[in-house]
Amino acid sequence: MNLDIMLPFYGRFDHLVEAVESVRAQTDPNWRLVIIDDQYPDPAPGEWAAARAAEDPRIEYRRNEKNLRISGNFNESIRLMESEHAIIMGCDDVLLPGYVAHVRALAQAYPDASIIQPGVSIIDGEGEPSSPLADRIKYRLRPAGAGTRIAAGEELVTGLLRGNWLYFPSLVWRVEELKKRSFRTDYEVVEDLVMVLEIIEDGGTLLIDEDPVVFHYRRHATSVSSKRGPDGKKFIEERELFHDAAERARTLGWHRARRTAQIRFTSRANALTELPSAIRVGSGDAIRSLLRHALGS
Repeated sequence: MNLDIMLPFYGRFDHLVEAVESVRAQTDPNWRLVIIDDQYPDPAPGEWAAARAAEDPRIEYRRNEKNLRISGNFNESIRLMESEHAIIMGCDDVLLPGYVAHVRALAQAYPDASIIQPGVSIIDGEGEPSSPLADRIKYRLRPAGAGTRIAAGEELVTGLLRGNWLYFPSLVWRVEELKKRSFRTDYEVVEDLVMVLEIIEDGGTLLIDEDPVVFHYRRHATSVSSKRGPDGKKFIEERELFHDAAERARTLGWHRARRTAQIRFTSRANALTELPSAIRVGSGDAIRSLLRHALGS
């Protein structure tokens, strides 16, 4: 079993180099890396990636004919997947050397798991260990328990609606689950959670494995979610997500999940934390959007 590592690219050159080299440093050679350049305006990263592909037959470099934006490039990643399992890695994230070996072993031991969440630690823009508030909250929101375990159904959906504690770029997906779906291209921040919720609501399962840590998730000020917080656009997407999730939960008869989606407490609190930034830049539209999300129905 090979692992497809899809790497949509539009970002910093140095982060791309670190991401690709972390794949090449894997102890398990059973991987295929596909770098998908979404028309990044600087040709240098693409030239470097093409050179790496010429050196290693396990690496492919592709440049989209037009800019597909985030969700569109995720869907291009799905189209290009060939193996049974795959990840859609962030172009600023880092695999630890044992990532492929560990997640391949998990996939073989739990072949029916739809998604695998391996152990993750946080680094900042310069690659240093970090522990921002968002990730401390994520840690507390994770399901109780220890060791490798399966989560599913209403309990899992309710927890994710309470607060999304997953790290999307680290997730291992069973490819057949993705091939019958697509990421919503009208979203730029919450499309990953929408995909996870759809899979779980359709009977899929999530395998949680927190030890050992095999993935470095990079959280920095230039990420899309960081940019979309202060301007309020992230929360417009979240309101739509919670509304749709509440309706699907009602259809499924999942009363706790529906109530959690309606309350959206953590999301409201997050909007309030972004208010000072919106006030500092004097954006009336952003302030109104954040207040509406935090205090509205």
